[in-house]
Amino acid sequence: MPHFLEKHFSDCQFERKTPIYKKPAGKRKQGVSYGYGKTGKSLAVQIKERLKTALDNEAPCHLILVIDDLDCRDKDKQTQMFLEAIDTVAGAAAIKRLIGFAAPELEAWLIADWDNTVAKHVDFRGCHQAMRWWLSHDKNIPFDAPESFSEYDSDRDCCFEKLSEALIASTEQYECKEIFSKGEHTPLLLGQIDVDKLSNKCPIFNELYNGLSTYCGNVRPN
Repeated sequence: MPHFLEKHFSDCQFERKTPIYKKPAGKRKQGVSYGYGKTGKSLAVQIKERLKTALDNEAPCHLILVIDDLDCRDKDKQTQMFLEAIDTVAGAAAIKRLIGFAAPELEAWLIADWDNTVAKHVDFRGCHQAMRWWLSHDKNIPFDAPESFSEYDSDRDCCFEKLSEALIASTEQYECKEIFSKGEHTPLLLGQIDVDKLSNKCPIFNELYNGLSTYCGNVRPN
């Protein structure tokens, strides 16, 4: 994500405060808690801690940017939760803030621009057509509207089905050169996205992109 932001919003300088560590490459082991990144309520709690430390000990910032996986939750409620978390931190009141979401996960952006991302990567070049067919027919992922994938599971406070897990499964299904990795492939492929390809497919992405464009003075021409 930092590389994506730097590429498209070069007039702004970004400094990540959470997660501190990158997600590990490769497949996660079942039953192991990695703790590399928080989301939802856990992220809101972490924001209070990290933001206070940053404002107390580091140079002042001009924008507080929060980007989270929406994971089929209610966007307005999640936005309000993060704004309230920021408001609890002394010194944050005068700082602009922008709350954005990847819906349901960052991998939706890759799905929306499949030809420039997954299809071109050397690990999936030989199997991307079969992957796409399986994802669209067996998993019912709408490639023209990937943000609408799955529904909210109130028992687990997330989507019934994870888009990233479906993407991983598709690479296992067709014995691609490598298994898809959120830690390795997602950050790399985000840098290959043509944002104009997402404009008609991902309205929630558009809100984030346009908000940052306005702030950074880098608005796309109509």
